[in-house]
Amino acid sequence: MPGNYISNFQIVNALQGIMDKKVSKNTLGSKKIIGWVIWIFVSLFLISVIRNIGKIVMIRKDIEAEKAKVEKMKQDNAGLQTQITEAQSPDFIEQQIRDKLGLIKPGEAIVVLPDEDTLRKLAPQIESVPQALPDPNWKKWESLFL
Repeated sequence: MPGNYISNFQIVNALQGIMDKKVSKNTLGSKKIIGWVIWIFVSLFLISVIRNIGKIVMIRKDIEAEKAKVEKMKQDNAGLQTQITEAQSPDFIEQQIRDKLGLIKPGEAIVVLPDEDTLRKLAPQIESVPQALPDPNWKKWESLFL
């Protein structure tokens, strides 16, 4: 029986060796698959992060453009406020009444001028004489001797 025990032990050891080889082959294959899966997830994560960073940059540019628009609108609003204040002043109202309605104060006279084209037609015509350059010296000498 001792011989039988040793042969059985050798068979068990051989079977364990075969099983270990198969298990190690399976674990190597599964480790490769797990490695590839991890690389795929990391790659997808990095792509997502890069896209989000790009979106953040674009959003910041849009925010800056909108801030510039708001500042311009504030400046326009301030200009309009000053125009409103000027339009409500008594001097401006009086000027508009004089210009648009033709009203005058006692003792004043209104002078109405025609439009610019009519004014040009009525104005005396100045004939333009082309200015000639003086004769050069050599022509003066030539006319003196000839």
